[in-house]
Order: sequence, then structure tokens, then C-alpha cells
Amino acid sequence: MPKQPTVIIFDVNETLSDLSPLADRFAETGAPRTLAKLWFATLLRDGFALAAAGDNKTFAEIGAEALRGLLTGSDLNRETDAAVDHIMQGMAGLGLHPDVPDGVSALKASGYRLVTLTNGSASVAERLFNAAGIRDSFDLPLSVEDAPAWKPARAAYDHAARTCGADPEQLLLAAVHPWDIHGAARAGLQTAWINRSGAPYPAYFTAPDCTASSLPDLAGALASAAG
Repeated sequence: MPKQPTVIIFDVNETLSDLSPLADRFAETGAPRTLAKLWFATLLRDGFALAAAGDNKTFAEIGAEALRGLLTGSDLNRETDAAVDHIMQGMAGLGLHPDVPDGVSALKASGYRLVTLTNGSASVAERLFNAAGIRDSFDLPLSVEDAPAWKPARAAYDHAARTCGADPEQLLLAAVHPWDIHGAARAGLQTAWINRSGAPYPAYFTAPDCTASSLPDLAGALASAAG
């Protein structure tokens, strides 16, 4: 690590929350389960495109419209709008990855300020953390809804630094998404890639300062770096 961070910023969707149950929501509407991953990728693509063009729409707006397009042609068991609502409501009922509560507790006990920065809604993150009993571990639940642009635009990370009252180099972004790692690094943040799958890191993105297989592993790595 370049220097010991004081604030750890977490991505939420897929980094902390487990999106895999959304496939059940698709199946319950009669749509293929495989559309769940395609939907999330489409949502991110369109959110990034809007950010690049200087616009900032909400996760829910983009997600619902992307669903209407992807569900076209599926043999649904309800009206399209009802299917969209059913799938989108599933975001509020997601749980955490199993490693998250222990990892968050270990990092908080080590004295780090913990913050989130999500391309989704801060209220969804709040519900997720309250349900898991870890809300008190987080100082601030931040969302790009209050920033000029979605991650990985620099403005999103600058917004987090200003809100935390810290210099970018004091912040460490922890995320499963290499695109998020790259954006944070370009904005001057330290980075940690949570690689639960063991996949190779894309060579075209800026490499993370630290790689961990879980949040407890990240806590251990940061403790070792601190000496």
C-alpha cells in the first residue's frame, strides 16, 4: 500500500450485496434467469454512457427502462410493467455476501472510517445494512445520486472525498469491479480489489494497490501493511 488510508469507501452492488437472488425474480415473471446478469450489465453500460455525455439518471430509472427492453419477447406470466416492478422490488430484499459482516466489523475495529459510494440508492444500502445489523459501522452512506456523475467518473470520487472531508489519497476504495478500481485510482484514491471469484484482473485497467479474496482478508492485509 502507498500509505495507510484513514477512510475505506465501499462499492455496494455486488461488492457488499449479493445480486444472485435477482435471477429468481426474473424466473418468477416467466423470463429467463440468465437475463439477470445481462440486465445488470446493460444498466451499468447505459449509466456509464449517460455519465460520459454529462447526464446523471438514477439507478432505478435506468434499471426499469433497461428491463422493459430486455423483457420484450419473453413469455411473461404478467404485464410487462408488473414484471418490471416485481424485479426492481427485488433490489430492496437483497442480502450481504457471507464475508461482509465479519469483514466490516474487523475494519471498523481497526479504526477506519467506513463509507459507501454506490451507483444505486443510498436508501437501499441503508435497508441492507439495517437488516444485517451493521448500519452503525458506517459513517456515511453515499450515493452518486448526490454527485455530478456516476462512478467511474472522477466527479463521483471527488464528491466522496469532499463529503468525507479528506484528501483523495487518504481514501481507499474497496470494490469487486475493476472499472471502479480504475476510476478511483485515476481520481487519486488508493484501491483494493475484492476478488471472490479468482478471476484475472484486466490488464487495461490500473492495477489495484491491494487484492483480497474477502473483506476479512482485506482487513488482515491492511493490518499487515500497517505493521
